[in-house]
Amino acid sequence: MSDPQKGRILLAMTGSNPRPWYELLSQSREVVTEPASPDDPSITYAVVWKQPRNLLAKLPNLKAIFSVGAGVDHILVDPTLPDVPIVRVVSENLTQHMVDYVLWRVLDHHRQGMLYRAQQKRKVWHEPPQRPANDISVGIMGLGELGRAAARALLVAGFRVNGWSRSERSVPDVATFHGDQGLTPFLNATDILVVLLPLTEQTTGIVDYRLLKQLRKRNGLGGAVLINAGRGKLQKDADIARALDDGTLKEASLDVFEIEPLPKTSPLWTHPRVFVTPHSAATSDPSHLVGPMLEQMEAFERGEPLANLVDRKAGY
Repeated sequence: MSDPQKGRILLAMTGSNPRPWYELLSQSREVVTEPASPDDPSITYAVVWKQPRNLLAKLPNLKAIFSVGAGVDHILVDPTLPDVPIVRVVSENLTQHMVDYVLWRVLDHHRQGMLYRAQQKRKVWHEPPQRPANDISVGIMGLGELGRAAARALLVAGFRVNGWSRSERSVPDVATFHGDQGLTPFLNATDILVVLLPLTEQTTGIVDYRLLKQLRKRNGLGGAVLINAGRGKLQKDADIARALDDGTLKEASLDVFEIEPLPKTSPLWTHPRVFVTPHSAATSDPSHLVGPMLEQMEAFERGEPLANLVDRKAGY
């Protein structure tokens, strides 16, 4: 039963089904899908995904904004946001989904999955050379919660792991690089590039042809590989296609794209060395995420600080 004495939650979601979120949130609090007025005083929290611009601007009693996804660029794009805390999703369930995806795609590229699938279609019985995992360097761009968890799993699987972030980070057993000065050395030492960066003004379009040219091509895989499970606008789709066509990239696994859904006219759909998934690497599951959101609201009302806050200046 929701408690009518508590303020209401505004659930504002575009491009995703709000129903499961509504049902779970409303078990503890009253939930609405739009304010009664632009300055509705009854709303104390907002749970959002790509909320309409100006929706939150005038809510006088709004205490915090919760993202239903790991990224928060969809929130920060609104220039009228009120000056209240923004909470990003951190959950073991979502993190494990991302780790599973990264490990799956790295192992598939490492063990020549695309080649074997192509051979099966042609009924070819041929075993290509196979290097051990410790001959392969996986480079992770983005060493936040998801990136660090992926790094730990890759280390357990036997890969060498590099990491790059905008600011300096230290991760056990990972060779870390940071900032503009560390990007080229990081790329030059990387065979499989895994992109898990947040989308900010600085990272928009960072995965372009110039960046891909700096990956190590003479390696145990027979060429450089790209895996992007971060945000679509981190990459330039046309540059990835160009890099695949001229041999700069051997293969790519792409979960995100500049335009989503990926247009049917995109050459990435049918490229023989591209593996496409529909932004599903780490889907937000309300059954795992609503509980922690409600617990944070309760704790905040007891005077405890909110966790996993977004740094608006940094953009994540």
